[in-house]
Amino acid sequence: MSVIVDTSIWSLALRRNTPNSEIVDRLRTLIAEDEISILGAIRQEILSGIRTAEQFTRLRDYLRAFPDLTLVQDDYEIAAEFFNTCRRNGIQGSNTDFLICAAAYRRNDSIFTTDQDFRSFQTYLPIQLLE
Repeated sequence: MSVIVDTSIWSLALRRNTPNSEIVDRLRTLIAEDEISILGAIRQEILSGIRTAEQFTRLRDYLRAFPDLTLVQDDYEIAAEFFNTCRRNGIQGSNTDFLICAAAYRRNDSIFTTDQDFRSFQTYLPIQLLE
């Protein structure tokens, strides 16, 4: 099983003063078991807003241990379908979030996130969230 780790989890885990938490422990376990997947869009979100060049370089180099999933045309088309499905049902989300959903769906991966929007998406989309 592979797990797509959303930006919200990375953000929590990479904070300087993060207390040991079940979420961070779970991420460490997934890393140790080589079950982590990342999308380029997630990598971009994580690296955006880094204040110093040194911090950026250190974080960029750390994240390079996790190769990007290769996305294909179907991923983008499914993401658009998911966006439309949710929008018809009054649920808004970002293009990145729906791309995460599409990539996870097509690969039968789970999504690890603290973003509650994904719970709303799950009502209408065939996605699996890591509990």
